[in-house]
Amino acid sequence: MEKISVVIPVYNESESLHKLHESLHKALGTVNMPWEIVYVDDGSVDGSVQVLASLAEEDKEHTRVIALRRNFGQTAAIAAGIDNTHGDIIVLMDADMQNDPADIPMMIEKMGEDYDVVSGWRVRRKDTFITRTLPSRIANWLISWVTGVKLRDYGCTLKAYRREVITGFRLYGEMHRFIPAYAGYVGARIVEVPVQHHPREHGKTKYGLERIGKVILDLLTVKFLISYGHKPNYIFGGPGMLMMGLGSLLLAFLIVRRLITLVSVFESPFFPVSLMLMYMGFQSILMGLLAELQVRTYHEAQQKPTYTVRRVINPSSQDE
Repeated sequence: MEKISVVIPVYNESESLHKLHESLHKALGTVNMPWEIVYVDDGSVDGSVQVLASLAEEDKEHTRVIALRRNFGQTAAIAAGIDNTHGDIIVLMDADMQNDPADIPMMIEKMGEDYDVVSGWRVRRKDTFITRTLPSRIANWLISWVTGVKLRDYGCTLKAYRREVITGFRLYGEMHRFIPAYAGYVGARIVEVPVQHHPREHGKTKYGLERIGKVILDLLTVKFLISYGHKPNYIFGGPGMLMMGLGSLLLAFLIVRRLITLVSVFESPFFPVSLMLMYMGFQSILMGLLAELQVRTYHEAQQKPTYTVRRVINPSSQDE
Protein backbone atom coordinates (compact mmCIF):
# COMPACT_ATOMS: atom_id res chain seq x y z
CA MET A 1 0.00 0.00 0.00
CA GLU A 2 1.22 3.47 -0.85
CA LYS A 3 2.22 5.85 1.93
CA ILE A 4 1.60 9.60 2.12
CA SER A 5 4.27 12.01 3.34
CA VAL A 6 3.25 15.60 4.07
CA VAL A 7 6.23 17.98 4.03
CA ILE A 8 5.79 21.36 5.74
CA PRO A 9 8.55 24.01 5.87
CA VAL A 10 8.22 26.13 9.00
CA TYR A 11 9.69 29.56 9.70
CA ASN A 12 8.39 31.55 12.68
CA GLU A 13 4.91 30.01 12.67
CA SER A 14 4.65 28.97 16.35
CA GLU A 15 1.12 30.38 16.76
CA SER A 16 -0.28 28.30 13.87
CA LEU A 17 1.35 24.94 14.54
CA HIS A 18 -1.10 23.38 17.03
CA LYS A 19 -4.10 24.22 14.86
CA LEU A 20 -2.26 23.02 11.76
CA HIS A 21 -1.34 19.70 13.37
CA GLU A 22 -4.90 19.08 14.53
CA SER A 23 -6.24 19.88 11.05
CA LEU A 24 -3.72 17.55 9.44
CA HIS A 25 -4.68 14.69 11.75
CA LYS A 26 -8.35 15.25 11.02
CA ALA A 27 -7.83 15.34 7.25
CA LEU A 28 -5.33 12.48 6.96
CA GLY A 29 -7.41 10.33 9.26
CA THR A 30 -10.00 10.06 6.49
CA VAL A 31 -7.47 8.66 4.00
CA ASN A 32 -7.26 4.88 3.88
CA MET A 33 -3.49 4.91 3.57
CA PRO A 34 -0.56 5.09 6.00
CA TRP A 35 0.79 8.62 6.42
CA GLU A 36 3.46 10.74 8.06
CA ILE A 37 4.03 14.45 8.66
CA VAL A 38 7.53 15.88 8.25
CA TYR A 39 7.99 19.39 9.63
CA VAL A 40 11.17 21.23 8.64
CA ASP A 41 12.06 24.10 10.95
CA ASP A 42 14.02 26.58 8.82
CA GLY A 43 15.91 28.35 11.59
CA SER A 44 12.89 29.83 13.39
CA VAL A 45 13.57 32.28 16.23
CA ASP A 46 10.07 32.45 17.73
CA GLY A 47 10.00 29.08 19.49
CA SER A 48 8.55 27.12 16.57
CA VAL A 49 11.09 24.33 16.96
CA GLN A 50 10.08 23.83 20.59
CA VAL A 51 6.43 23.58 19.61
CA LEU A 52 7.30 21.10 16.88
CA ALA A 53 9.37 19.04 19.29
CA SER A 54 6.41 18.74 21.65
CA LEU A 55 4.10 17.75 18.78
CA ALA A 56 6.58 15.09 17.66
CA GLU A 57 6.87 13.77 21.22
CA GLU A 58 3.09 13.50 21.51
CA ASP A 59 2.69 11.91 18.08
CA LYS A 60 5.71 9.67 17.55
CA GLU A 61 3.81 7.40 15.16
CA HIS A 62 3.13 10.04 12.52
CA THR A 63 5.32 13.09 13.13
CA ARG A 64 8.97 13.83 12.42
CA VAL A 65 10.80 17.16 12.81
CA ILE A 66 13.88 18.23 10.87
CA ALA A 67 15.51 21.28 12.48
CA LEU A 68 17.94 23.14 10.21
CA ARG A 69 20.89 24.97 11.77
CA ARG A 70 19.87 28.34 10.30
CA ASN A 71 17.43 29.90 7.88
CA PHE A 72 18.26 28.41 4.48
CA GLY A 73 15.05 29.43 2.68
CA GLN A 74 11.87 27.66 1.66
CA THR A 75 13.40 25.72 -1.22
CA ALA A 76 16.16 24.24 0.94
CA ALA A 77 13.64 23.39 3.67
CA ILE A 78 11.42 21.57 1.17
CA ALA A 79 14.43 19.67 -0.19
CA ALA A 80 15.40 18.63 3.35
CA GLY A 81 11.86 17.45 3.99
CA ILE A 82 11.70 15.40 0.79
CA ASP A 83 15.06 13.79 1.59
CA ASN A 84 13.70 12.67 4.97
CA THR A 85 10.39 11.20 3.84
CA HIS A 86 9.43 7.58 3.23
CA GLY A 87 6.18 8.05 1.34
CA ASP A 88 5.30 7.15 -2.23
CA ILE A 89 3.15 10.30 -2.48
CA ILE A 90 4.64 13.57 -1.23
CA VAL A 91 2.36 16.47 -0.37
CA LEU A 92 3.86 19.94 0.08
CA MET A 93 2.08 22.72 1.94
CA ASP A 94 2.75 25.87 3.96
CA ALA A 95 2.56 26.11 7.75
CA ASP A 96 0.65 29.40 7.97
CA MET A 97 -2.81 27.77 7.67
CA GLN A 98 -3.59 29.62 4.46
CA ASN A 99 -3.46 26.22 2.77
CA ASP A 100 -6.23 23.97 4.08
CA PRO A 101 -5.29 20.39 5.06
CA ALA A 102 -8.90 19.40 4.35
CA ASP A 103 -8.03 19.54 0.61
CA ILE A 104 -5.41 16.79 0.89
CA PRO A 105 -7.82 13.78 0.71
CA MET A 106 -9.38 15.24 -2.45
CA MET A 107 -5.94 15.65 -4.03
CA ILE A 108 -4.93 12.09 -3.11
CA GLU A 109 -8.16 10.79 -4.62
CA LYS A 110 -7.47 12.78 -7.79
CA MET A 111 -4.01 11.25 -8.00
CA GLY A 112 -5.72 7.87 -8.17
CA GLU A 113 -6.91 8.85 -11.66
CA ASP A 114 -3.39 8.10 -12.94
CA TYR A 115 -1.94 11.56 -12.35
CA ASP A 116 1.62 12.10 -11.14
CA VAL A 117 1.15 15.69 -9.95
CA VAL A 118 -1.97 17.28 -8.48
CA SER A 119 -1.40 21.02 -8.21
CA GLY A 120 -3.46 23.34 -6.02
CA TRP A 121 -5.08 26.40 -7.58
CA ARG A 122 -6.14 29.17 -5.19
CA VAL A 123 -9.26 30.29 -7.02
CA ARG A 124 -10.33 32.77 -4.34
CA ARG A 125 -7.00 33.96 -3.05
CA LYS A 126 -7.01 35.87 0.25
CA ASP A 127 -3.92 38.03 -0.27
CA THR A 128 -3.18 41.68 -1.03
CA PHE A 129 -3.78 42.19 -4.75
CA ILE A 130 -0.99 44.65 -5.61
CA THR A 131 1.89 43.12 -3.67
CA ARG A 132 0.98 39.43 -3.81
CA THR A 133 -1.78 38.42 -6.23
CA LEU A 134 -0.85 40.58 -9.25
CA PRO A 135 2.89 39.69 -9.25
CA SER A 136 1.89 36.03 -8.80
CA ARG A 137 -0.40 36.13 -11.84
CA ILE A 138 2.34 37.68 -13.95
CA ALA A 139 4.82 35.05 -12.72
CA ASN A 140 2.35 32.22 -13.46
CA TRP A 141 1.93 33.42 -17.03
CA LEU A 142 5.67 33.87 -17.52
CA ILE A 143 6.62 30.48 -16.07
CA SER A 144 3.91 28.72 -18.08
CA TRP A 145 5.08 30.43 -21.28
CA VAL A 146 8.79 29.76 -20.76
CA THR A 147 8.57 26.16 -19.51
CA GLY A 148 5.57 25.01 -21.57
CA VAL A 149 3.94 23.51 -18.45
CA LYS A 150 0.80 25.61 -18.13
CA LEU A 151 -0.51 26.14 -14.59
CA ARG A 152 -2.64 28.95 -13.21
CA ASP A 153 -1.00 28.92 -9.79
CA TYR A 154 2.65 27.95 -9.60
CA GLY A 155 2.95 29.84 -6.32
CA CYS A 156 0.52 27.62 -4.42
CA THR A 157 2.67 25.37 -2.25
CA LEU A 158 -0.13 22.84 -1.76
CA LYS A 159 0.71 20.17 -4.32
CA ALA A 160 0.86 16.37 -4.34
CA TYR A 161 3.57 14.47 -6.22
CA ARG A 162 4.52 10.90 -6.86
CA ARG A 163 8.00 10.44 -5.44
CA GLU A 164 9.59 9.28 -8.67
CA VAL A 165 8.85 12.51 -10.55
CA ILE A 166 10.50 14.87 -8.04
CA THR A 167 13.55 13.02 -6.76
CA GLY A 168 15.75 13.14 -9.87
CA PHE A 169 16.96 16.73 -9.43
CA ARG A 170 18.28 19.04 -6.73
CA LEU A 171 16.43 22.10 -5.47
CA TYR A 172 18.13 25.41 -4.73
CA GLY A 173 17.49 29.16 -4.98
CA GLU A 174 13.74 29.79 -5.34
CA MET A 175 13.20 26.69 -7.45
CA HIS A 176 10.53 24.99 -5.36
CA ARG A 177 7.92 26.84 -7.41
CA PHE A 178 9.28 25.20 -10.58
CA ILE A 179 8.91 21.61 -9.38
CA PRO A 180 5.85 21.02 -11.66
CA ALA A 181 7.94 22.17 -14.63
CA TYR A 182 10.67 19.67 -13.77
CA ALA A 183 8.04 16.96 -13.31
CA GLY A 184 6.52 17.85 -16.68
CA TYR A 185 9.98 17.55 -18.22
CA VAL A 186 10.24 13.89 -17.16
CA GLY A 187 6.78 13.16 -18.55
CA ALA A 188 4.61 13.51 -15.45
CA ARG A 189 0.83 13.73 -15.91
CA ILE A 190 -0.24 16.98 -14.22
CA VAL A 191 -3.68 18.23 -13.24
CA GLU A 192 -4.68 21.43 -11.46
CA VAL A 193 -7.51 21.43 -8.92
CA PRO A 194 -9.18 24.30 -7.02
CA VAL A 195 -8.22 24.46 -3.36
CA GLN A 196 -9.27 26.62 -0.45
CA HIS A 197 -7.22 29.62 0.62
CA HIS A 198 -7.62 31.41 3.94
CA PRO A 199 -6.44 34.79 5.20
CA ARG A 200 -3.34 34.70 7.36
CA GLU A 201 -4.33 34.70 11.05
CA HIS A 202 -0.92 34.86 12.72
CA GLY A 203 2.49 36.26 11.91
CA LYS A 204 3.39 38.04 8.70
CA THR A 205 4.20 36.96 5.19
CA LYS A 206 7.82 36.17 4.37
CA TYR A 207 7.43 36.98 0.68
CA GLY A 208 7.56 40.34 -1.05
CA LEU A 209 8.26 42.03 -4.35
CA GLU A 210 12.02 41.60 -3.84
CA ARG A 211 11.64 37.94 -4.87
CA ILE A 212 10.70 38.84 -8.45
CA GLY A 213 14.31 39.24 -9.59
CA LYS A 214 15.33 35.93 -8.01
CA VAL A 215 12.40 34.14 -9.64
CA ILE A 216 13.30 35.49 -13.09
CA LEU A 217 16.94 34.40 -12.74
CA ASP A 218 15.89 30.96 -11.53
CA LEU A 219 13.42 30.72 -14.41
CA LEU A 220 16.27 31.28 -16.88
CA THR A 221 18.20 28.48 -15.17
CA VAL A 222 15.19 26.16 -15.28
CA LYS A 223 14.60 26.88 -18.96
CA PHE A 224 18.22 26.11 -19.76
CA LEU A 225 18.21 22.86 -17.75
CA ILE A 226 14.91 21.66 -19.21
CA SER A 227 15.57 22.57 -22.83
CA TYR A 228 19.33 22.14 -23.11
CA GLY A 229 20.41 20.18 -20.03
CA HIS A 230 21.11 17.04 -22.09
CA LYS A 231 22.36 18.83 -25.23
CA PRO A 232 24.01 22.12 -24.15
CA ASN A 233 25.87 22.42 -27.44
CA TYR A 234 22.56 23.26 -29.11
CA ILE A 235 22.40 26.59 -27.29
CA PHE A 236 26.12 27.35 -27.49
CA GLY A 237 26.84 25.86 -30.90
CA GLY A 238 23.97 27.52 -32.78
CA PRO A 239 24.94 31.12 -31.97
CA GLY A 240 28.59 30.16 -32.40
CA MET A 241 28.04 28.89 -35.91
CA LEU A 242 25.97 31.98 -36.72
CA MET A 243 28.72 34.33 -35.52
CA MET A 244 31.42 32.40 -37.37
CA GLY A 245 29.27 32.43 -40.51
CA LEU A 246 28.67 36.17 -40.31
CA GLY A 247 32.35 36.82 -39.65
CA SER A 248 33.39 34.65 -42.60
CA LEU A 249 30.91 36.36 -44.95
CA LEU A 250 32.10 39.77 -43.85
CA LEU A 251 35.73 38.82 -44.36
CA ALA A 252 34.93 37.31 -47.79
CA PHE A 253 33.18 40.57 -48.75
CA LEU A 254 36.28 42.58 -47.78
CA ILE A 255 38.54 40.27 -49.82
CA VAL A 256 36.28 40.46 -52.88
CA ARG A 257 36.10 44.25 -52.55
CA ARG A 258 39.90 44.36 -52.34
CA LEU A 259 40.20 42.42 -55.62
CA ILE A 260 37.70 44.64 -57.41
CA THR A 261 38.30 48.12 -56.00
CA LEU A 262 41.81 47.70 -54.52
CA VAL A 263 40.53 48.96 -51.14
CA SER A 264 42.72 47.58 -48.35
CA VAL A 265 41.17 44.82 -46.25
CA PHE A 266 43.13 45.76 -43.14
CA GLU A 267 42.19 49.44 -43.17
CA SER A 268 38.44 48.71 -43.16
CA PRO A 269 36.68 48.97 -39.76
CA PHE A 270 34.80 45.81 -40.71
CA PHE A 271 38.00 43.73 -40.64
CA PRO A 272 38.35 43.62 -36.83
CA VAL A 273 34.58 43.09 -36.57
CA SER A 274 34.78 40.00 -38.78
CA LEU A 275 37.71 38.63 -36.77
CA MET A 276 35.88 39.28 -33.51
CA LEU A 277 32.74 37.49 -34.74
CA MET A 278 34.77 34.48 -35.87
CA TYR A 279 36.67 34.36 -32.57
CA MET A 280 33.49 34.68 -30.47
CA GLY A 281 31.81 32.01 -32.57
CA PHE A 282 34.71 29.63 -32.07
CA GLN A 283 34.67 30.31 -28.32
CA SER A 284 30.93 29.65 -28.14
CA ILE A 285 31.24 26.32 -29.96
CA LEU A 286 34.15 25.36 -27.70
CA MET A 287 32.05 26.17 -24.61
CA GLY A 288 29.29 23.96 -26.00
CA LEU A 289 31.69 21.06 -26.49
CA LEU A 290 33.02 21.44 -22.94
CA ALA A 291 29.46 21.51 -21.62
CA GLU A 292 28.72 18.33 -23.59
CA LEU A 293 31.68 16.62 -21.93
CA GLN A 294 30.44 17.69 -18.49
CA VAL A 295 26.94 16.36 -19.21
CA ARG A 296 28.32 13.03 -20.38
CA THR A 297 30.56 12.81 -17.30
CA TYR A 298 27.59 13.62 -15.05
CA HIS A 299 25.37 10.89 -16.52
CA GLU A 300 28.07 8.24 -16.87
CA ALA A 301 29.72 8.80 -13.48
CA GLN A 302 26.39 8.57 -11.64
CA GLN A 303 24.97 6.01 -14.07
CA LYS A 304 21.97 8.28 -14.58
CA PRO A 305 19.82 7.25 -17.55
CA THR A 306 18.73 9.80 -20.12
CA TYR A 307 15.14 8.49 -19.96
CA THR A 308 12.43 7.81 -17.40
CA VAL A 309 10.18 4.73 -17.26
CA ARG A 310 6.52 5.06 -16.30
CA ARG A 311 5.85 1.31 -15.99
CA VAL A 312 6.80 -2.08 -17.41
CA ILE A 313 4.08 -4.32 -18.81
CA ASN A 314 4.71 -8.08 -18.61
CA PRO A 315 8.17 -7.78 -17.06
CA SER A 316 10.54 -10.67 -17.59
CA SER A 317 11.41 -12.96 -14.72
CA GLN A 318 14.81 -11.25 -14.43
CA ASP A 319 13.09 -7.92 -13.64
CA GLU A 320 10.85 -9.37 -10.94
